[in-house]
Amino acid sequence: MTYSESIDKIFEYRLQISELRKKMRELQSSVDPEIVQDYEFATLDGPVKLSELFGSKDTLFVVHNMGASCPYCTLWADGFNGIIDHLENRAAFVIASPDEPEQQKEFAEKRNWRFRFVSHGKSSFTEDMGYKAETHWMPGVSVFKKVDGKIVRVSDTSFGPGDDFCGIWHLFDLIPEGTDGWQPQYKYS
Repeated sequence: MTYSESIDKIFEYRLQISELRKKMRELQSSVDPEIVQDYEFATLDGPVKLSELFGSKDTLFVVHNMGASCPYCTLWADGFNGIIDHLENRAAFVIASPDEPEQQKEFAEKRNWRFRFVSHGKSSFTEDMGYKAETHWMPGVSVFKKVDGKIVRVSDTSFGPGDDFCGIWHLFDLIPEGTDGWQPQYKYS
């Protein structure tokens, strides 16, 4: 297949993906929200409730992060750091991990992250949201809204290599061999 023919075919696929995204957004807007409890998290400033994480916003993104031990979660967080101002213009944003607040702060400072962290620690939050398997945490994001004095989860999705939440995968897709076994690292030589 010629370059031009393949680009035309890829463009057709991108239109199909765009149409699927539109259908997903339409379906998402019709989902019945799930009422959740006002979980408590640990921070360097002491305990904080889920309801307090909204600040002045009515929408809250909580990223389920596996912590400093996961290079993939670090990769996603590095990407969020670049768009945090845009995200927080629309909604509150926080990363929740099992790491203790002191460990979160130290790791965030090394990476120059600018977003807020909470430790789900001993709470059942991450497990209740479906982001803990039997032996390990799983990455993803839950979106909450305040509605009539209640906190509801309106959507969530998991993260994984090739997902829509880290642009690097889509750039690597443009290379003929794709990721070719590439794995994220904390530092590259």
